[in-house]
Amino acid sequence: MRSDDSKLDALRAYLVLGFAALLVLAPYGLSVLTSLKTPQQYFSRPPLDMPDPATSANYSALGQAGFGRAALVTALVVAFLLLGQIAFSAMAAFAFAHLRFRGRETLFWVYLATLMVPPITTVVPWYLLMGELGLRGTFWTLVLPYVFGSPYAVYLLRENFRQIPEELITAARLDGANAFDVFYHVVLPVSRPILATLALITAVANWNGFLWPLIATSGPKWQVLSVATANLQDREIGNWTLVTAATTVAILPLLVCFLVAGKHIVRSIALTGLK
Repeated sequence: MRSDDSKLDALRAYLVLGFAALLVLAPYGLSVLTSLKTPQQYFSRPPLDMPDPATSANYSALGQAGFGRAALVTALVVAFLLLGQIAFSAMAAFAFAHLRFRGRETLFWVYLATLMVPPITTVVPWYLLMGELGLRGTFWTLVLPYVFGSPYAVYLLRENFRQIPEELITAARLDGANAFDVFYHVVLPVSRPILATLALITAVANWNGFLWPLIATSGPKWQVLSVATANLQDREIGNWTLVTAATTVAILPLLVCFLVAGKHIVRSIALTGLK
């Protein structure tokens, strides 16, 4: 009897989760569906009708509108920020978790308190600083304010690094390993799941970045996808098939990243729950 009840509960849970997943994925499916239609099909038929015939003209038009360059710039920005934030955040988290120095806890909590500062309040100071350095409107303007880690990343990694048994760290030091050896050969290999999770979070956040790229750059040279999509929407008012093609192009790399890193994310959540 209990077995039947548990199966019924599991079935209900799957139905609820399936319905929730359908609600979340429906807008993305509608976006892909719309992007494969011509404007005539979109305005003359119900939105949920299948494209007949499907067309790739909207995606070809994106190439002519400079979306290829915007995608390349966005990929470069994300790659640079991803490497920088993971590297610097991991080193800072290791120092806060396993190195002993005066004022460590105070410094950590003061740094973490910057999470309460709204990011928009730093836009003007960063803009003025980039102008003083002569970097405004360049690639470095897009990456320098965010490449040296973030409080959230340091906090997330520090809490995970603290779960590593101290005996493992001590054993490595007794074998003659210095702090960098411990960090590189002991801490990082056992922290791959949380690093993959943080990498995905960082990639998504920076791929979708809009406000700072909009303010810091002008013109098409260093335009990122989010800004290019907004400009396209302003130029092509009412041309929703082209706009949805642009949003589909912007979303696709994030889906690929999730499929690649999904296993590590689930593992990191499971390990955190067990600890």
